[in-house]
Order: sequence, then structure tokens, then C-alpha cells
Amino acid sequence: MTRISLRRGKSPAYRQAIMDSLYLAMRETFEVPEDDRFMTVSEHDGDNFSYGSGFLDIARSDDLVLIQLTVSNTRSVAQKKALFRRIAERLSESPGLRPEDVFINLVEVARENWSFGHGLAQYVQEG
Repeated sequence: MTRISLRRGKSPAYRQAIMDSLYLAMRETFEVPEDDRFMTVSEHDGDNFSYGSGFLDIARSDDLVLIQLTVSNTRSVAQKKALFRRIAERLSESPGLRPEDVFINLVEVARENWSFGHGLAQYVQEG
């Protein structure tokens, strides 16, 4: 599950490019199955979007995109690093974000904490 937050004012095509690039990066590095795509974009006015413009010596701009991925806790550190790198590369290609403006946070949950519909825990073996 992907949550994307950014300042208000970007075009629908720009927001779609972010979602498409994220999905491709996840498919390439995180073994995300085809069509496993559940994303929301939230836009915020400037007074509701605050960030550390120089935190950890990274020069961020108002184009900053905050990305939070809720994922199963099944990936290695190497996969996570590859995902972060590929997301920054993909978003640089389309829609043209600077890598400094890509902030990513992973929230890892156990596989039994997912229900994709029908009130079922699809990842849990019944028995």
C-alpha cells in the first residue's frame, strides 16, 4: 500500500507519473506481483506541508514528495536499498524529480495483517 504526499499544484499527469514510476520500481526490486497496485496521492497547501529543508545535509525543495510504503516484512536490507535507489532513479526520469526531493519510509507488517477483500486474510494458510 502506497501513500504519496506532496504540495498542491502539480498536474494530474505529474501525479500519475509518480504512481507509475513507483509501481515500476517496486516491480523491479521488490518482487511485487503484477496488478498489486494500491496507491493514494494526497495534496497539501503550503501551510499543511512542513519539512526539514536541510535535514541530514540534503537540500530539499518545495517539490519534495513524501512516500510511505506499507509492505510485508519479508525483504532483505539489500532489497530495501535497491528499492530506494530505483525509486529515486525512476522519479528522476519521470516526472523529473530531483533525488533530493524523494523521501521514502517503509512500514513493515506481518503477512497476516493484510486483507485484500472479502474479509479474508489471503496470506494466511487456513487449517
